Amino acid sequence: MDDNTSNTRGVVRWIAKMMVLCAIFGLALFLSAGTLGWGAAWLYLGLYVAQQVALVLVLPPDLLAERASTKADTKRWDRLLVGLGALWLPLAIYVVAGLDHRNGWTGTSLAVQAIALVVVVLGIVISSWGMASNRYFSGTVRIQTDRGHQVASGGAYRYMRHPGYAGGILHHLAVPLLLGSWWALIPGLLGAGVLVVRTALEDRTLHQELPGYADYAQRTRYRLLPGVW
Repeated sequence: MDDNTSNTRGVVRWIAKMMVLCAIFGLALFLSAGTLGWGAAWLYLGLYVAQQVALVLVLPPDLLAERASTKADTKRWDRLLVGLGALWLPLAIYVVAGLDHRNGWTGTSLAVQAIALVVVVLGIVISSWGMASNRYFSGTVRIQTDRGHQVASGGAYRYMRHPGYAGGILHHLAVPLLLGSWWALIPGLLGAGVLVVRTALEDRTLHQELPGYADYAQRTRYRLLPGVW
């Protein structure tokens, strides 16, 4: 199988995977809420779908193919963490927020939702910028020797070493408030914590195994938040 055919199949798998995830996330939101009349949930789901469509249009086919499945050389610890951070804890956010919406446990003001919307969009922009700046932006932690893995140092990587995780943390913290639920901040905080742990472990792996990364880390000192860490 040539590279073009392999990439095309990988892109199709990635698109199918994203369609399934969008459907699962939508079901989690609206089934737990018990209604389709939830404007904040539709807004959030629309943002998520728009991001996935934009990534299909912007990212190179070989990167989409790379992100379509978990490879055999993915770090063992990341097989657990990626499931928690990308699927199970987001689902927990949606279900808790939906139950909160159904039962009226808490609720956030329009001002808080507006601020949360800005933060969600900012998180999407940062993480998408990271993907567009790094053609080795895999969905799991591995050294991609099969793809000629090199250090990414341009774009978002001039300011922080892990922009994808930075955007994801903002996403986990702001989505509960956009959906109008303080209770959903509990899984949101857990999801943000998982991403901080992944950041530390991936950064250590890259230092140890990716040539040139230690020099890059000397130039770009901060992992997630410039001036802090």
